[in-house]
Amino acid sequence: MSQNMLNDIAEDFELLQDWEQRYQYLVELGEQLPAMPESEKTQENRVIPCMSKVWVYAYPDPEKPERILFHGDCDTAIIKGVVALLVQIFSGKTADEIRQVDIDSLFERIQLAENLSPNRHVGIYAIVEKMREQVEKLSASRR
Repeated sequence: MSQNMLNDIAEDFELLQDWEQRYQYLVELGEQLPAMPESEKTQENRVIPCMSKVWVYAYPDPEKPERILFHGDCDTAIIKGVVALLVQIFSGKTADEIRQVDIDSLFERIQLAENLSPNRHVGIYAIVEKMREQVEKLSASRR
């Protein structure tokens, strides 16, 4: 299931001719990201290594507690688009499914690293790391 979603995302990016269009696509994804509750914009949920102000928050799905949902937000359009993409990829999955997502291959396939500054590249991986840390905390609290 997860691999199909990653393929679909990669194919969406591959349809776009150049990085100008891909940037615009990321901006549009960010604009569609549901608003993150202000109460979740805490220091604990902040992705500190990011130059932008980024927050992510993992919580159990109220209807299927074994599945994890995410909220996210960012103060810059491009990175907010990346946050939206990551929220879309990780939300609704179990902790094990999230651990198995090969985000590196997706980023490689959509050529994210080559088209973002090194600082932004570091920040994006910090977002992924923060999301995975939160998943581990949720998993540990359920044991």
